[in-house]
Amino acid sequence: METGKITKQMIDFQKTAFDNTFGAMVALQDQAEKMVNITIEQSAWLPKDGKKAINEWTEAYKKGRDDFKELMDENFSRAEGFFAGQAKSPASSATSPAKAK
Repeated sequence: METGKITKQMIDFQKTAFDNTFGAMVALQDQAEKMVNITIEQSAWLPKDGKKAINEWTEAYKKGRDDFKELMDENFSRAEGFFAGQAKSPASSATSPAKAK
């Protein structure tokens, strides 16, 4: 089997593992958020500023989570492109000027 194919399979496996783990983390965070929201709604003792702070915190971690996912997807694409170029380089090096001399 070619090195390029093995590398692509490894990257695909890592991306799938990341996506599955990330999805599980998102589900867990979303469930925790629902529980916190229910608790906040039922807590008459919590001031409005406290509720506002918790909601802002929730939005901040969601934004961070989404930014992280976008960054990882972008870097997986870069890795695939990098190793796709590496897989092609032995064939292209046979026609390089250094070999032609």
